[in-house]
Amino acid sequence: MDLEFDRQHIWHPYTSTLSPLTCYPVVSAKGVHLHLEDGTTLVDGMSSWWSTIHGYNHPALTHAAKDQLDKMSHVMFGGLTHQPAIELSKKLLAMAPNNLEQVFLADSGSVAVEVSLKMALQYWHSKGERRSKFVSLRHGYHGDTFAAMSVTDPDNSMHSLYKGFLPEHLFVDSPSSVFGGEWDPSDIDPLKALLAERNSDIAAIILEPIVQGAGGMRFYHPNYLKEVRALCDRYSILLICDEIATGFGRTGKLFAVEHADIKPDILCVGKALTGGYMTLSATLTSKQVADIVCGGEAGCFMHGPTFMGNPLACAVACASLELIESGQWQSQVRDIEQFLKQKMPALLECEYVHDIRVLGAIGVIEATHPVAMESIQAFFVKQGVWVRPFGKLIYIMPPYISSESDLRLLIEAIEKAVSNKQHFVIN
Repeated sequence: MDLEFDRQHIWHPYTSTLSPLTCYPVVSAKGVHLHLEDGTTLVDGMSSWWSTIHGYNHPALTHAAKDQLDKMSHVMFGGLTHQPAIELSKKLLAMAPNNLEQVFLADSGSVAVEVSLKMALQYWHSKGERRSKFVSLRHGYHGDTFAAMSVTDPDNSMHSLYKGFLPEHLFVDSPSSVFGGEWDPSDIDPLKALLAERNSDIAAIILEPIVQGAGGMRFYHPNYLKEVRALCDRYSILLICDEIATGFGRTGKLFAVEHADIKPDILCVGKALTGGYMTLSATLTSKQVADIVCGGEAGCFMHGPTFMGNPLACAVACASLELIESGQWQSQVRDIEQFLKQKMPALLECEYVHDIRVLGAIGVIEATHPVAMESIQAFFVKQGVWVRPFGKLIYIMPPYISSESDLRLLIEAIEKAVSNKQHFVIN
């Protein structure tokens, strides 16, 4: 593999062309294992950014892709339809909160968020109200495209340098009450005060339910969601729940909103939708919202990606959701959670560990200092695991099929890493 060409010409996510980080050449993947060109095998603790929940090269998903490829890989969705999209939409609506009846198939998680924001703006335009502001939470993350960045924390995120160029929306402090802890009713006060003053300007509230992902891997109390839903109802504000990272079982519930027993007006899903095989996302909403959107001046929803409803991606997504429908994910996620809760607290004894958090198939180590990425990544590879930290966070979101031995190898590698000063940036 021509790694020198890669280093000189290929721009990888969140890397500099001035000092490119080392990339490790993968030649194949199966189950929870990544196989490198030099023969090294790694246990994947990241599910390829949280998407490959069933593991790599799953026979059911591979068969679905090959079968669909023999029929058609793509056809435009404007004026045409196909069985994979119909079947996928049926499965999504059967799984999602029962107030959601309309499915808009999109390209990626960021695009699903863009679609949700456009839906909310067009909804109010159709009702004759100019509501142009969104409310989001500090430490929230919703994607890398412009509208998605605009509702991502402008100060505590990777997008702070775009401040001043993006549309300016409204942010409130994220709740301090942690999942599994005691609820502090004052957590809702900042949002309550903002809505009392600005409710007529606000199109929607957008948040990540229960788990704030790339903005800090924070787990918050379900009561916060209940209070947000009640405030949205009081002021007739739409609630958008971004379940791109949490959807399809990652938190121990099929969707994270189930921890609070609430229903969003708009729901965004992606990542695990195809089991990590293809890029695909969906934005779901109620028929009431959809009909109001389409009842305005435009007469339709003004969005239509070229690859919307891609048959190949839809077919694989159907196979992925069939695996979810079997229910095995529940015991798999429960077993992962129990193992992580049993093993990870011991890491608090390490000098450079500040906090430990576990929920469902998510394990988070918050360090006292930022990681030295090049050093710690090389160390993990030597230990036979793939873990990709960011900032002060070393976390794992393993495939649901991960065995106890896989998880043990991951935890042991992390324990060794956090015990070594050279893996942190300490001034």
